Amino acid sequence: MVEFAEFEKISRLNREVIVTEKIDGTNGQVHIRLAMDELPEMGYDTPISVNGVPHYIRAGSRNRWVLYLGGDDNNGFGRWVHEHADELAALGEGTHFGEWWGLGIQRKYGVAEKRWSLFNVGRWHADTNPPLNPKQSYQSYPPKCCHVVPVVGFGIGFQVVYDAIERLKAHGSLAAPGFMNPEGVVAFHTHSRTLFKMTIEKDAEHKWQQ
Repeated sequence: MVEFAEFEKISRLNREVIVTEKIDGTNGQVHIRLAMDELPEMGYDTPISVNGVPHYIRAGSRNRWVLYLGGDDNNGFGRWVHEHADELAALGEGTHFGEWWGLGIQRKYGVAEKRWSLFNVGRWHADTNPPLNPKQSYQSYPPKCCHVVPVVGFGIGFQVVYDAIERLKAHGSLAAPGFMNPEGVVAFHTHSRTLFKMTIEKDAEHKWQQ
């Protein structure tokens, strides 16, 4: 019997788009799991308590776990997660993605320290990032050691993306006010749940495979 292949459902383009600043750093993730799930790995896992329940926390980059005691710690991210483990426990069980940026990393942004900015603006907000919808009660403040990527635009259709780019070009970074060489934006299309990126420089270049 020939297997039937169903055509995937097409998302509507004319739906909400959330545009955040694309920060030029390195991807960092924090993973929190129940201590009973598996044995800890030395140099990766730090024991913490989440609401009184034993958990482990570990750091990762975009494509690998990173150490907290020397070696490959992703520009100090592994050590930072280890040192702030008890505070980061407030993020809750699961995997949390963000950008590790600032002092000594990529554009540096003129700041005197390294920072970790959470990507999920639908869950986390800050004083500089008010809730996208006042009726969304599930948004909350992240731990004090964390930041949140700035929302540059929100609206229907992709014109909001171009408007966000122009805002950054005119006024500079929102993540580091006064820094006038921001990288660009990330656009989250809510209906398709797809991420797109647009940079201020060299966005139109294409790399063709031979």
